[in-house]
Amino acid sequence: MLKEFQEFIAKGNVMDLAVGVIIGGAFGLIVSSLVADIIMPIIGMAGSADFSNYFLPLSDAVTATSLEEAKKQGPVFAYGNFLTVVINFLILAWIIFLMVKGVNTMRKRLEKQKAAEPAAPPPADVALLTEIRDLLAKK
Repeated sequence: MLKEFQEFIAKGNVMDLAVGVIIGGAFGLIVSSLVADIIMPIIGMAGSADFSNYFLPLSDAVTATSLEEAKKQGPVFAYGNFLTVVINFLILAWIIFLMVKGVNTMRKRLEKQKAAEPAAPPPADVALLTEIRDLLAKK
């Protein structure tokens, strides 16, 4: 098992994973900003509401109309924030799906190009050695 782990590290997979996690985190921030600053205001215009302030008070003491003030007054069920996170996730999942699909398409194209390219003839010395080997095998 130790040998397999050493081979895993030697192949550079750990560095690839680290780079992927860092880029994924940054990409998540970009998508969060896209959702919060561009998509949610458009949806809010259509419904004349901001999802982040949708909540249900869980106590009679909560009388505020904004989520921030309501949280100070008592417990609230803030489903608007949850809706925002779900929309954020769906957009992120869709973008990642498109990226993976694009990478797979490019990989298939490269494989077809490699298969379609004729193999280069071997160098003269290799061809000569192959011919000698074949002649010796016949004897």
